[in-house]
Amino acid sequence: MKNWSELLGRIIIGLFFFYEAFDTMVFFDGTRNTLTEYGIHFAQDFLIVGSIIILLLGAVMVIIGYYANIGATMLFIYWFTFTVIVYSFWNDPPDVKPLHIKAFMRNMALCGGLLIIASRGAQGWRVRRIFHVMRLPK
Repeated sequence: MKNWSELLGRIIIGLFFFYEAFDTMVFFDGTRNTLTEYGIHFAQDFLIVGSIIILLLGAVMVIIGYYANIGATMLFIYWFTFTVIVYSFWNDPPDVKPLHIKAFMRNMALCGGLLIIASRGAQGWRVRRIFHVMRLPK
């Protein structure tokens, strides 16, 4: 049961980041405008394409369990940075502060899950283990 729940958790987290990458690709121009609103003007296209690559690669690594700890670390660095920049509730006006605090805490909880995966890696269901088990005897 432990391996199944870990696999399901990794799939859910990975699918979340797949959605983020897809959303960034579909709304590329909107993402560029958002970066401008947050005062990020330097190499916007490079940053957006880099974030899409990090999101896709990290999500695949987490889901299939192939170096899941590296994939989770990449996603953690990206998501923590994103959360601190976007949901800086300490600078927000009082009318939107509670909403941003909730979003900040939700993202920090996701960062916690990524740190657990980064520290433990993929334990049970992972591609490397499946390939190892399926080796033909010599």
